[in-house]
Amino acid sequence: MVLDTSRYSNISYSNSKDSKNDGFEVKDISATVSPETNVITASSSASNEGPATPQPQLGVVASFLDSFKRKEHDDSTAGDENDLNKAIRSRHLIMISLGTGIGTGLLVGTGSVLSQSGPLGLIIGYIVSSLMVFLIIQAAGELGIVYSNVVGNFTRYPTILVDPAFGFAISFLYTIQWMIVLPLQLVTAAMTIQFWNVGVNLDVFVLASFVVVVLINLGGARGYVEAEFFCNLCKIVMLTGFVILGIIITAGGIPNGPDGYIGGKYWRNPGLFANGFKGVCSVFCYAAFSYGGVETLVLSAAEQKNPLKSIPSATKKVMYRILFIYLLSLIIVCFLVPYTSPDLMGSSGSGSHSSPFVIAIASHGVSVVPHLINAVILISVLSVANSALYVAPRLLLSLAQGGSAPKFLNYIDKRGRPTTCTLVVVLFGMIGFVAASDKREVVFTWLLSISGLGQIFIWISICVSHIRFRDAMRVQGHPLTEIAYKAQTGYWGSYVAIALALFVLVCQFWVAIAPVGAHGKLDATNFFQNYLAFPVVLCAYLGFKVYYKQWQLLIPADKIELDNNRNVYVPEEALEDKPLE
Repeated sequence: MVLDTSRYSNISYSNSKDSKNDGFEVKDISATVSPETNVITASSSASNEGPATPQPQLGVVASFLDSFKRKEHDDSTAGDENDLNKAIRSRHLIMISLGTGIGTGLLVGTGSVLSQSGPLGLIIGYIVSSLMVFLIIQAAGELGIVYSNVVGNFTRYPTILVDPAFGFAISFLYTIQWMIVLPLQLVTAAMTIQFWNVGVNLDVFVLASFVVVVLINLGGARGYVEAEFFCNLCKIVMLTGFVILGIIITAGGIPNGPDGYIGGKYWRNPGLFANGFKGVCSVFCYAAFSYGGVETLVLSAAEQKNPLKSIPSATKKVMYRILFIYLLSLIIVCFLVPYTSPDLMGSSGSGSHSSPFVIAIASHGVSVVPHLINAVILISVLSVANSALYVAPRLLLSLAQGGSAPKFLNYIDKRGRPTTCTLVVVLFGMIGFVAASDKREVVFTWLLSISGLGQIFIWISICVSHIRFRDAMRVQGHPLTEIAYKAQTGYWGSYVAIALALFVLVCQFWVAIAPVGAHGKLDATNFFQNYLAFPVVLCAYLGFKVYYKQWQLLIPADKIELDNNRNVYVPEEALEDKPLE
């Protein structure tokens, strides 16, 4: 195969062994073709002007303060797409794919869903959601490598590939969603600490958690990934131990245990389903929230050392997360906790044992392990808060760089941190101090209302972008060999994922207007608590259309600017036929 270079007017070729970024080093409006990765990056604006001028040595405090100054540019008024530091390595990304996002949704919120759906209803709901997530992450992995240099990553895909208004609506929703996650996790941390019946004002723990998360993120991408590596390792070890211990308890293997052999006892009485098909429908929104964060392995592509190697590996390991961490652990919970348990969140008499994972162990005569599980749940919640303070500022930065947010937010300091955006997110996180209020569970529910359903819209946007990308490749005559990693589920996998997502939206609408347990009565409060993300997306979309008077539904496939920061994979035979400069 001979590479047709006429379509890449902004690309020059080199075969330098001095590539500093594993095949993604960039020089003036050109890109390096690495002998290891064979990737060309199109239309980049970074520069390489020789050795930097030596800087004077500063003291520790002075160096710390100096790090917050704006990163130097040719254009001192704006941040550049590639200014974020590439600090994320393969080991970090693998652990992120396995554990990031595992927190409130799975470890705490599942209790409420179990009480509404019953054990089999819960498992069916998660199986449907798991299939959808697997299909989506495949599409995200393909696009994540193609556009690895774009800050904000998949939140920018719709703008480039679908429609600017749709892109703005999705970016706005996703930014708000992650900003909400921070105070949501702080409130959850306070609720988790109640397990130990501490007599201290819960806002003290919110403040302590806040300080820890902020200090971690002062380290930028490196601080985030190292903390996530440790926290996710704790989660995986805990869930592994939980599954093993749960199997032993179910089989009656606890000496002098109060229950003996349990088996399918709770599947027979009180039963498999709590509220029939509507109970199953109630699972989808919570499942989406609990899977939220799995896409951050693609969002962080701009800060990865070598996304061409790390993203495919991480996307494949998402299947292990789905099968083991979610489905297997939930099956064990369903064997050990009846859906009528008064300790489940959402049931009458709900108390401090709000996590079904803690209930599963504590209610069967094991005294020490529940404290360990609750401690790991607390670590998990703080881990998600850490992710929120990492992801949300970068999404705000992406909006600012795209002209959809104030220019003062487009600030990246010398350590590659979006400092101004981080400050805005920290201020928003102050909502978490509502934890000491008696209304904290009400606040928890309203904060969750955008996060769960909003995740579905984000996933739909990824799949629509993937379909539009493949359509544009076909119409514009680009061969698929230019794609370094192709989704294992292919082009049609995105259509299946969209169909499942639309099915989930319809089911959630039904549950929203006629909630479980309401005996068919309409409930406006419940509707907005379950469907608030939809009016947010609709208002953002229509607002953009009206403001910019842009009424085009889709960018025509032949007009899509494919080469806007696109990485082009060059097969080895094409490199052999094309002499390198």
